Amino acid sequence: MFSVTRELVFCYGHRLLNYNGKCRHLHGHNGKALITLEAKDLDSLGMVVDFSRLKQTVGAWIDENLDHKMVLHKNDPMLEHFRSQGEPVYIMEANPTAENIAKEIFQLTKKMGFPVVEVRLWETESCYATYRA
Repeated sequence: MFSVTRELVFCYGHRLLNYNGKCRHLHGHNGKALITLEAKDLDSLGMVVDFSRLKQTVGAWIDENLDHKMVLHKNDPMLEHFRSQGEPVYIMEANPTAENIAKEIFQLTKKMGFPVVEVRLWETESCYATYRA
């Protein structure tokens, strides 16, 4: 089995609903997504997937949807305020934890047709969450 991993960095803000710690307040992160793809065989060029293809597709989606956006739960009371101020928001069905953001990136990568097996989202230099199939 062959695997490759691409690192994509982005900045985002969020807060967690129904949470009793500091993360219940609006705050930001310098995130780093590590996307791992696997394949039994290599393509005609000897690759699992060209790294640039992952950057051009998944990286572009992250840049458009998550980078420098507030990532909020669909029921967050601040959502309408941000919208009314013209602030960019990405809305999630689940609480925007590192775990759920990693899952969101995983599902998007899979939907784009990549053989993704894992997404690891570094929220800080010392904390990350992983989502696997």
